[in-house]
Amino acid sequence: MRLRTGHIALTLLLLLAGARAAAQLPRGGRTVVRGGMLERPDSLRASRDSIRMAATLAEIDSLAAADFAADSAFLAAARTDDLRTLDSLMRARTDSLELAAQLPPRRAPRKGWFMSDSMSLSKVAWLSTVLPGYGQAYNKQYWKLPILYGTVGTGLALFIHENNTYRPLKRAYDAYTDKSLVRTPELDALQTKLIRSNTRRQIYLGATIASYVYFIGDAAVNYATNDVSHVKKATTLACIFPGAGQIYNKSYWKVPFVVGGFASMIYCIDWNNRGYQRFKKAYSLRADYDQHPDRYPDGPTDEFHGRYSASFLRNLRNNYRRNRDLCIIITGALYVLQIVDAHVDAHLKDYDISDDLSMNLEPLIDYAYVPTLQSNRPLFGFNMSIKF
Repeated sequence: MRLRTGHIALTLLLLLAGARAAAQLPRGGRTVVRGGMLERPDSLRASRDSIRMAATLAEIDSLAAADFAADSAFLAAARTDDLRTLDSLMRARTDSLELAAQLPPRRAPRKGWFMSDSMSLSKVAWLSTVLPGYGQAYNKQYWKLPILYGTVGTGLALFIHENNTYRPLKRAYDAYTDKSLVRTPELDALQTKLIRSNTRRQIYLGATIASYVYFIGDAAVNYATNDVSHVKKATTLACIFPGAGQIYNKSYWKVPFVVGGFASMIYCIDWNNRGYQRFKKAYSLRADYDQHPDRYPDGPTDEFHGRYSASFLRNLRNNYRRNRDLCIIITGALYVLQIVDAHVDAHLKDYDISDDLSMNLEPLIDYAYVPTLQSNRPLFGFNMSIKF
Protein backbone atom coordinates (compact mmCIF):
# COMPACT_ATOMS: atom_id res chain seq x y z
CA MET A 1 0.00 0.00 0.00
CA ARG A 2 2.81 2.39 0.85
CA LEU A 3 4.59 1.59 -2.44
CA ARG A 4 1.47 2.29 -4.47
CA THR A 5 0.95 5.62 -2.69
CA GLY A 6 4.53 6.64 -3.50
CA HIS A 7 4.06 5.80 -7.18
CA ILE A 8 0.89 7.94 -7.38
CA ALA A 9 2.66 10.89 -5.75
CA LEU A 10 5.56 10.52 -8.14
CA THR A 11 3.23 10.57 -11.16
CA LEU A 12 1.45 13.72 -9.95
CA LEU A 13 4.72 15.52 -9.34
CA LEU A 14 5.98 14.59 -12.79
CA LEU A 15 2.78 15.94 -14.39
CA LEU A 16 3.07 19.21 -12.46
CA ALA A 17 6.71 19.56 -13.41
CA GLY A 18 5.92 18.93 -17.07
CA ALA A 19 3.18 21.56 -17.03
CA ARG A 20 5.53 24.09 -15.44
CA ALA A 21 8.30 23.35 -17.90
CA ALA A 22 5.86 23.71 -20.80
CA ALA A 23 4.83 27.13 -19.46
CA GLN A 24 8.52 28.31 -19.47
CA LEU A 25 9.26 27.33 -23.08
CA PRO A 26 10.24 30.26 -25.37
CA ARG A 27 7.60 31.59 -27.74
CA GLY A 28 7.84 30.80 -31.45
CA GLY A 29 8.59 33.17 -34.32
CA ARG A 30 4.95 33.84 -35.03
CA THR A 31 4.15 35.00 -31.52
CA VAL A 32 2.52 38.41 -31.39
CA VAL A 33 3.83 40.72 -28.71
CA ARG A 34 1.46 43.47 -27.76
CA GLY A 35 4.04 45.40 -25.80
CA GLY A 36 6.19 45.88 -28.85
CA MET A 37 9.10 43.97 -27.34
CA LEU A 38 9.80 40.20 -27.34
CA GLU A 39 10.19 38.84 -23.85
CA ARG A 40 13.45 37.03 -23.38
CA PRO A 41 13.60 33.86 -21.33
CA ASP A 42 15.04 34.12 -17.81
CA SER A 43 17.91 31.66 -17.82
CA LEU A 44 18.56 32.04 -14.07
CA ARG A 45 14.93 31.27 -13.25
CA ALA A 46 14.96 28.23 -15.53
CA SER A 47 18.08 26.93 -13.83
CA ARG A 48 16.49 27.41 -10.41
CA ASP A 49 13.39 25.51 -11.53
CA SER A 50 15.47 22.69 -12.94
CA ILE A 51 17.46 22.42 -9.71
CA ARG A 52 14.22 22.41 -7.68
CA MET A 53 12.77 19.75 -9.99
CA ALA A 54 15.88 17.59 -9.63
CA ALA A 55 15.73 17.87 -5.83
CA THR A 56 12.04 16.94 -5.86
CA LEU A 57 12.69 13.95 -8.09
CA ALA A 58 15.54 12.82 -5.85
CA GLU A 59 13.32 13.09 -2.77
CA ILE A 60 10.55 11.14 -4.50
CA ASP A 61 13.04 8.47 -5.52
CA SER A 62 14.31 8.17 -1.95
CA LEU A 63 10.76 7.84 -0.62
CA ALA A 64 9.93 5.20 -3.21
CA ALA A 65 13.12 3.33 -2.40
CA ALA A 66 12.28 3.41 1.33
CA ASP A 67 8.74 2.15 0.67
CA PHE A 68 10.06 -0.60 -1.54
CA ALA A 69 12.61 -1.64 1.09
CA ALA A 70 9.89 -1.70 3.80
CA ASP A 71 7.58 -3.77 1.62
CA SER A 72 10.41 -6.15 0.77
CA ALA A 73 11.23 -6.59 4.48
CA PHE A 74 7.57 -7.23 5.24
CA LEU A 75 7.31 -9.83 2.51
CA ALA A 76 10.51 -11.47 3.65
CA ALA A 77 9.27 -11.61 7.25
CA ALA A 78 5.94 -13.04 6.13
CA ARG A 79 7.70 -15.65 4.05
CA THR A 80 9.92 -16.50 7.01
CA ASP A 81 6.86 -16.96 9.26
CA ASP A 82 5.23 -19.18 6.67
CA LEU A 83 8.37 -21.25 6.39
CA ARG A 84 8.60 -21.57 10.16
CA THR A 85 4.95 -22.65 10.34
CA LEU A 86 5.49 -25.20 7.59
CA ASP A 87 8.61 -26.47 9.31
CA SER A 88 6.77 -26.88 12.62
CA LEU A 89 3.91 -28.72 10.91
CA MET A 90 6.33 -31.02 9.14
CA ARG A 91 8.14 -31.74 12.40
CA ALA A 92 4.83 -32.46 14.18
CA ARG A 93 3.76 -34.80 11.38
CA THR A 94 7.12 -36.56 11.49
CA ASP A 95 6.87 -36.99 15.28
CA SER A 96 3.31 -38.37 15.01
CA LEU A 97 4.39 -40.84 12.34
CA GLU A 98 7.29 -42.01 14.49
CA LEU A 99 4.98 -42.41 17.52
CA ALA A 100 2.45 -44.35 15.43
CA ALA A 101 5.22 -46.61 14.20
CA GLN A 102 6.23 -47.37 17.81
CA LEU A 103 2.67 -48.24 18.90
CA PRO A 104 1.36 -51.80 18.42
CA PRO A 105 -0.85 -52.37 15.40
CA ARG A 106 -4.44 -51.32 15.96
CA ARG A 107 -6.95 -54.11 16.32
CA ALA A 108 -9.80 -54.15 13.87
CA PRO A 109 -13.10 -53.16 15.57
CA ARG A 110 -15.35 -56.01 16.57
CA LYS A 111 -18.73 -56.06 14.88
CA GLY A 112 -21.84 -58.10 15.32
CA TRP A 113 -24.59 -58.55 17.88
CA PHE A 114 -22.70 -60.77 20.33
CA MET A 115 -19.21 -59.21 20.66
CA SER A 116 -19.58 -55.73 19.21
CA ASP A 117 -17.37 -52.89 20.44
CA SER A 118 -20.39 -50.61 20.62
CA MET A 119 -22.28 -52.88 23.04
CA SER A 120 -23.83 -51.03 25.97
CA LEU A 121 -23.01 -51.70 29.60
CA SER A 122 -26.53 -52.87 30.43
CA LYS A 123 -26.44 -55.41 27.61
CA VAL A 124 -23.09 -56.77 28.82
CA ALA A 125 -24.51 -57.09 32.35
CA TRP A 126 -27.64 -58.92 31.19
CA LEU A 127 -25.67 -61.30 29.00
CA SER A 128 -23.30 -61.96 31.92
CA THR A 129 -26.35 -62.87 34.01
CA VAL A 130 -27.55 -65.40 31.45
CA LEU A 131 -24.09 -66.61 30.35
CA PRO A 132 -21.63 -66.79 33.28
CA GLY A 133 -18.22 -65.48 32.23
CA TYR A 134 -19.44 -63.51 29.23
CA GLY A 135 -18.40 -60.19 30.79
CA GLN A 136 -14.88 -61.43 31.53
CA ALA A 137 -14.54 -62.75 27.96
CA TYR A 138 -15.85 -59.44 26.58
CA ASN A 139 -13.33 -57.49 28.69
CA LYS A 140 -10.58 -59.95 27.62
CA GLN A 141 -9.89 -61.03 31.21
CA TYR A 142 -9.77 -64.70 30.40
CA TRP A 143 -7.73 -65.58 33.50
CA LYS A 144 -10.82 -64.96 35.65
CA LEU A 145 -12.90 -67.61 33.90
CA PRO A 146 -11.33 -70.61 35.77
CA ILE A 147 -11.92 -68.83 39.07
CA LEU A 148 -15.53 -68.10 38.17
CA TYR A 149 -16.38 -71.59 37.01
CA GLY A 150 -14.42 -73.15 39.88
CA THR A 151 -16.17 -71.23 42.67
CA VAL A 152 -19.65 -71.36 41.15
CA GLY A 153 -19.31 -75.02 40.19
CA THR A 154 -18.00 -76.06 43.62
CA GLY A 155 -20.72 -74.18 45.47
CA LEU A 156 -23.42 -75.55 43.20
CA ALA A 157 -22.14 -79.13 43.59
CA LEU A 158 -22.12 -78.82 47.40
CA PHE A 159 -25.60 -77.35 47.38
CA ILE A 160 -26.97 -80.18 45.21
CA HIS A 161 -25.35 -82.79 47.45
CA GLU A 162 -26.70 -81.23 50.63
CA ASN A 163 -30.12 -80.69 49.06
CA ASN A 164 -30.31 -84.42 48.33
CA THR A 165 -29.70 -85.02 52.04
CA TYR A 166 -32.21 -82.38 53.12
CA ARG A 167 -35.16 -83.46 51.01
CA PRO A 168 -35.69 -86.93 52.63
CA LEU A 169 -35.45 -85.34 56.08
CA LYS A 170 -38.01 -82.72 55.10
CA ARG A 171 -40.42 -85.35 53.77
CA ALA A 172 -40.07 -87.41 56.97
CA TYR A 173 -40.62 -84.32 59.13
CA ASP A 174 -43.72 -83.29 57.17
CA ALA A 175 -45.15 -86.79 57.33
CA TYR A 176 -44.60 -86.90 61.09
CA THR A 177 -46.02 -83.44 61.84
CA ASP A 178 -49.03 -83.87 59.56
CA LYS A 179 -50.34 -86.40 62.05
CA SER A 180 -49.22 -84.87 65.33
CA LEU A 181 -47.12 -81.99 66.62
CA VAL A 182 -46.64 -83.50 70.03
CA ARG A 183 -43.00 -83.15 71.05
CA THR A 184 -41.27 -86.53 71.18
CA PRO A 185 -37.55 -87.51 71.23
CA GLU A 186 -37.88 -88.86 67.69
CA LEU A 187 -39.36 -85.57 66.45
CA ASP A 188 -36.67 -83.54 68.23
CA ALA A 189 -33.84 -85.63 66.71
CA LEU A 190 -35.39 -85.41 63.25
CA GLN A 191 -35.87 -81.66 63.55
CA THR A 192 -32.25 -81.19 64.67
CA LYS A 193 -30.95 -83.05 61.62
CA LEU A 194 -33.30 -81.10 59.39
CA ILE A 195 -32.13 -77.74 60.75
CA ARG A 196 -28.43 -78.59 60.39
CA SER A 197 -28.87 -79.85 56.86
CA ASN A 198 -30.92 -76.84 55.90
CA THR A 199 -28.29 -74.49 57.36
CA ARG A 200 -25.49 -76.09 55.33
CA ARG A 201 -27.67 -76.04 52.25
CA GLN A 202 -28.38 -72.31 52.62
CA ILE A 203 -24.69 -71.54 53.18
CA TYR A 204 -23.68 -73.36 50.00
CA LEU A 205 -26.44 -71.70 48.03
CA GLY A 206 -25.55 -68.25 49.39
CA ALA A 207 -21.86 -68.71 48.53
CA THR A 208 -22.77 -69.81 45.00
CA ILE A 209 -25.08 -66.86 44.42
CA ALA A 210 -22.59 -64.42 45.96
CA SER A 211 -19.73 -65.57 43.71
CA TYR A 212 -22.01 -65.50 40.69
CA VAL A 213 -23.21 -61.96 41.43
CA TYR A 214 -19.65 -60.84 42.19
CA PHE A 215 -18.44 -61.78 38.74
CA ILE A 216 -21.38 -59.98 37.13
CA GLY A 217 -20.39 -56.84 39.03
CA ASP A 218 -16.76 -57.39 38.09
CA ALA A 219 -17.74 -57.40 34.41
CA ALA A 220 -19.58 -54.08 34.90
CA VAL A 221 -16.71 -52.44 36.81
CA ASN A 222 -14.06 -53.43 34.26
CA TYR A 223 -16.20 -52.48 31.29
CA ALA A 224 -14.08 -49.91 29.44
CA THR A 225 -14.81 -50.43 25.74
CA ASN A 226 -16.90 -47.27 25.40
CA ASP A 227 -16.87 -44.03 27.33
CA VAL A 228 -19.37 -44.90 30.07
CA SER A 229 -20.21 -42.33 32.72
CA HIS A 230 -19.81 -43.01 36.42
CA VAL A 231 -23.57 -42.56 36.82
CA LYS A 232 -24.25 -45.48 34.49
CA LYS A 233 -21.80 -47.75 36.29
CA ALA A 234 -23.05 -46.82 39.75
CA THR A 235 -26.68 -47.44 38.77
CA THR A 236 -25.85 -50.76 37.11
CA LEU A 237 -23.89 -51.98 40.12
CA ALA A 238 -26.72 -50.97 42.46
CA CYS A 239 -29.12 -53.02 40.32
CA ILE A 240 -26.80 -56.03 40.40
CA PHE A 241 -26.25 -56.08 44.16
CA PRO A 242 -27.57 -53.77 46.92
CA GLY A 243 -24.82 -51.54 48.28
CA ALA A 244 -22.44 -52.00 45.34
CA GLY A 245 -23.43 -48.63 43.90
CA GLN A 246 -22.65 -46.91 47.22
CA ILE A 247 -19.25 -48.62 47.32
CA TYR A 248 -18.53 -47.48 43.75
CA ASN A 249 -19.46 -43.90 44.71
CA LYS A 250 -17.15 -44.20 47.76
CA SER A 251 -20.08 -43.46 50.08
CA TYR A 252 -18.96 -46.15 52.49
CA TRP A 253 -20.98 -44.80 55.42
CA LYS A 254 -24.19 -45.73 53.57
CA VAL A 255 -23.21 -49.37 53.09
CA PRO A 256 -24.03 -50.49 56.68
CA PHE A 257 -27.50 -48.96 56.39
CA VAL A 258 -28.19 -50.65 53.05
CA VAL A 259 -26.79 -54.05 54.05
CA GLY A 260 -28.28 -53.84 57.55
CA GLY A 261 -31.68 -52.91 56.16
CA PHE A 262 -31.66 -55.82 53.74
CA ALA A 263 -30.44 -58.25 56.40
CA SER A 264 -33.17 -57.11 58.78
CA MET A 265 -35.84 -57.43 56.11
CA ILE A 266 -34.66 -60.92 55.12
CA TYR A 267 -34.70 -61.99 58.75
CA CYS A 268 -38.21 -60.59 59.22
CA ILE A 269 -39.40 -62.35 56.07
CA ASP A 270 -37.95 -65.65 57.26
CA TRP A 271 -39.29 -65.26 60.80
CA ASN A 272 -42.80 -64.41 59.65
CA ASN A 273 -42.74 -67.17 57.09
CA ARG A 274 -41.78 -69.73 59.75
CA GLY A 275 -44.58 -68.43 61.96
CA TYR A 276 -46.97 -68.64 59.06
CA GLN A 277 -46.00 -72.26 58.33
CA ARG A 278 -46.25 -73.14 62.03
CA PHE A 279 -49.72 -71.76 62.59
CA LYS A 280 -50.89 -72.94 59.19
CA LYS A 281 -50.14 -76.53 60.19
CA ALA A 282 -51.61 -76.02 63.66
CA TYR A 283 -54.78 -74.57 62.18
CA SER A 284 -55.02 -77.43 59.69
CA LEU A 285 -54.80 -80.03 62.46
CA ARG A 286 -57.21 -78.16 64.71
CA ALA A 287 -59.75 -77.68 61.91
CA ASP A 288 -59.50 -81.35 60.96
CA TYR A 289 -60.05 -82.30 64.60
CA ASP A 290 -63.15 -80.09 64.78
CA GLN A 291 -64.56 -81.72 61.66
CA HIS A 292 -63.59 -85.32 62.47
CA PRO A 293 -63.17 -85.74 66.22
CA ASP A 294 -63.59 -89.47 65.94
CA ARG A 295 -60.26 -89.79 64.17
CA TYR A 296 -58.41 -88.44 67.18
CA PRO A 297 -59.27 -90.56 70.24
CA ASP A 298 -56.47 -88.93 72.27
CA GLY A 299 -57.72 -85.40 71.57
CA PRO A 300 -56.28 -82.64 69.35
CA THR A 301 -52.85 -83.38 67.95
CA ASP A 302 -51.81 -79.85 67.14
CA GLU A 303 -48.85 -78.17 68.78
CA PHE A 304 -50.96 -76.50 71.44
CA HIS A 305 -53.05 -79.61 72.32
CA GLY A 306 -56.35 -77.85 71.78
CA ARG A 307 -55.64 -74.82 73.99
CA TYR A 308 -56.47 -72.45 71.10
CA SER A 309 -59.49 -72.55 68.86
CA ALA A 310 -59.34 -72.92 65.11
CA SER A 311 -60.43 -69.30 64.52
CA PHE A 312 -57.65 -67.99 66.79
CA LEU A 313 -55.05 -70.11 65.01
CA ARG A 314 -56.42 -68.92 61.66
CA ASN A 315 -56.05 -65.27 62.72
CA LEU A 316 -52.46 -65.88 63.80
CA ARG A 317 -51.76 -67.60 60.50
CA ASN A 318 -53.20 -64.65 58.56
CA ASN A 319 -51.25 -62.13 60.65
CA TYR A 320 -47.94 -63.83 59.99
CA ARG A 321 -48.71 -64.10 56.30
CA ARG A 322 -49.65 -60.42 56.10
CA ASN A 323 -46.47 -59.40 57.94
CA ARG A 324 -44.40 -61.58 55.65
CA ASP A 325 -45.91 -60.02 52.54
CA LEU A 326 -45.45 -56.53 53.96
CA CYS A 327 -41.78 -57.23 54.65
CA ILE A 328 -41.36 -58.42 51.07
CA ILE A 329 -42.87 -55.15 49.81
CA ILE A 330 -40.60 -53.11 52.09
CA THR A 331 -37.58 -55.06 50.84
CA GLY A 332 -38.52 -54.23 47.24
CA ALA A 333 -38.94 -50.55 48.15
CA LEU A 334 -35.54 -50.56 49.88
CA TYR A 335 -33.99 -52.12 46.80
CA VAL A 336 -35.41 -49.38 44.56
CA LEU A 337 -34.41 -46.70 47.07
CA GLN A 338 -30.76 -47.72 47.14
CA ILE A 339 -30.69 -47.70 43.32
CA VAL A 340 -32.07 -44.16 43.28
CA ASP A 341 -29.59 -43.13 45.97
CA ALA A 342 -26.64 -44.49 43.99
CA HIS A 343 -27.87 -42.78 40.81
CA VAL A 344 -28.40 -39.37 42.46
CA ASP A 345 -25.16 -39.60 44.46
CA ALA A 346 -23.19 -40.32 41.28
CA HIS A 347 -24.74 -37.25 39.66
CA LEU A 348 -23.89 -35.06 42.65
CA LYS A 349 -20.25 -36.20 42.59
CA ASP A 350 -19.71 -34.00 39.51
CA TYR A 351 -21.95 -31.17 40.74
CA ASP A 352 -20.05 -27.94 41.38
CA ILE A 353 -20.82 -26.84 44.93
CA SER A 354 -19.35 -23.36 45.49
CA ASP A 355 -19.38 -21.08 48.53
CA ASP A 356 -19.91 -18.05 46.29
CA LEU A 357 -23.43 -16.85 47.18
CA SER A 358 -23.67 -13.42 45.61
CA MET A 359 -25.93 -11.19 43.53
CA ASN A 360 -24.76 -8.79 40.84
CA LEU A 361 -26.89 -5.88 39.58
CA GLU A 362 -25.70 -3.78 36.63
CA PRO A 363 -27.33 -1.40 34.11
CA LEU A 364 -28.31 -2.80 30.72
CA ILE A 365 -28.77 -0.98 27.40
CA ASP A 366 -30.33 -2.84 24.52
CA TYR A 367 -31.93 -1.98 21.20
CA ALA A 368 -35.23 -3.18 19.81
CA TYR A 369 -36.42 -2.75 16.24
CA VAL A 370 -39.72 -0.83 15.92
CA PRO A 371 -41.47 -1.59 12.61
CA THR A 372 -43.59 1.56 12.69
CA LEU A 373 -40.54 3.79 13.05
CA GLN A 374 -38.37 1.54 10.86
CA SER A 375 -35.48 2.05 13.24
CA ASN A 376 -33.98 0.70 16.44
CA ARG A 377 -35.21 2.07 19.73
CA PRO A 378 -32.96 2.00 22.80
CA LEU A 379 -34.16 0.11 25.86
CA PHE A 380 -32.80 0.79 29.33
CA GLY A 381 -32.96 -1.61 32.25
CA PHE A 382 -30.98 -3.69 34.75
CA ASN A 383 -29.28 -7.08 34.50
CA MET A 384 -29.32 -9.17 37.70
CA SER A 385 -27.31 -12.37 38.16
CA ILE A 386 -27.43 -14.60 41.24
CA LYS A 387 -24.82 -17.21 42.15
CA PHE A 388 -25.84 -19.97 44.54
